Amino acid sequence: MTHSLSIPEARVHPERESLYQELHARPFPIIEHTGHITHLALLLTESEREADYRHLVDLCQRYGVHPPDREATSFNQALGDIQLRWERHLEFVTYTFMRDRTSGAPFENSAWALLPQSWIAGFPGLLVAAFHLDLVDSGQADWSREALADAFEGHRLIQASLGQGAATLISAFRLHGDGFGRFLMHSEGLRPSQLGRLVQRLLELETYRLMALLSTKLAREMAPVLGAMDTQLADIITRLSQEAELNEEQALLTELTSMAARIEQERARTTSRFGATRAYYELVQSRLTELEEVQSGRNFTLHDFFHRRLTPSVNTCEAVALRLEDIARRIERASDLIRTRVDLKLEAQNRNLLASMNRRSRLQLRLQETVEGLSIAAISYYSVSLLGYLFAALESTWPAFSATWATAASIPVVVGSIWWITRRIKRLIINAEEPGTR
Repeated sequence: MTHSLSIPEARVHPERESLYQELHARPFPIIEHTGHITHLALLLTESEREADYRHLVDLCQRYGVHPPDREATSFNQALGDIQLRWERHLEFVTYTFMRDRTSGAPFENSAWALLPQSWIAGFPGLLVAAFHLDLVDSGQADWSREALADAFEGHRLIQASLGQGAATLISAFRLHGDGFGRFLMHSEGLRPSQLGRLVQRLLELETYRLMALLSTKLAREMAPVLGAMDTQLADIITRLSQEAELNEEQALLTELTSMAARIEQERARTTSRFGATRAYYELVQSRLTELEEVQSGRNFTLHDFFHRRLTPSVNTCEAVALRLEDIARRIERASDLIRTRVDLKLEAQNRNLLASMNRRSRLQLRLQETVEGLSIAAISYYSVSLLGYLFAALESTWPAFSATWATAASIPVVVGSIWWITRRIKRLIINAEEPGTR
């Protein structure tokens, strides 16, 4: 007996349903032993993602089927004789078209040929991966050297035994005259679900391989730029090790700041791409393992082929990324060193300037005190002179009064009074400029 449990909506996480659906977002296809498959991978910008969705909706409308939701990440739908598989990834989108096997030579009757040409012409984004995969019957296919040379236009071929020997893959891993890559595979003893998983891993392997190589050209362009910057930085550090004037060190700091800005521009341009390369390379290694390849005689295996051709390119990207980060750290250390030296010299200049200002202040104080003393003497002289006139008048009135002795006696009193008044005024002025002091 089952019991239904009602959960309040207020206590349900808004992403709960999508969390359950995530594990089932990209199911493996169910593929019979033969068929024609065309796979595309297009690199999209944020603005082109909406255009790609509208393009998918247009295809669904042409075949009269209901399109997926706008937020969907995968879509599987039969379009007449074609089975469509659409997947949206972080920076690219894939289209996989499948049709039943028809008579004729390999790659003659692809699923791509059944699509409307007007719809094909409207693809948004940049095409990165485009290849055909033909699943053939091992008993009916022509595996002669001449037939394979004709199917792959004479290119040198790689043959791999996959699925623990249950499937054989042949490819040149090159573009052919129609602009597509080509893969030929036959299997024995695999169930449709097992074959579907194997095909899906192979499609992802080739897609991730090409995505991982997107940064190779960028790394090659960056290498000489970083070499020039490394030389410039070494020259700056050499000049920094020598004694220099303050203005010369400030010029070095300006040069380093300009280099730091250029490095940040390059990091902003390359960090995301190089990080994606590492992630795609790890996915390639994972898919190689999942293909369960076995050694077939002395044939060149996929592991060997990818190790010799893909790994060096990825290592180049990593080396450039590490060198970029190393130069950035060295610039930062050199900038810190120059700033420290400039700051020390500025502090020394400031100390010298303060010492000079202190000397000038002391000299100005002495001059002020001298002027203050002379002012007291002058004021006292005029004050005593005025008192002399007063005392002379009193002497004419009272002959017993001596104006000379009175004037002489008033001198210390006048000088002391004027000195006290001057000091008092000075203290009042200082107190007015510095509140709270007495």
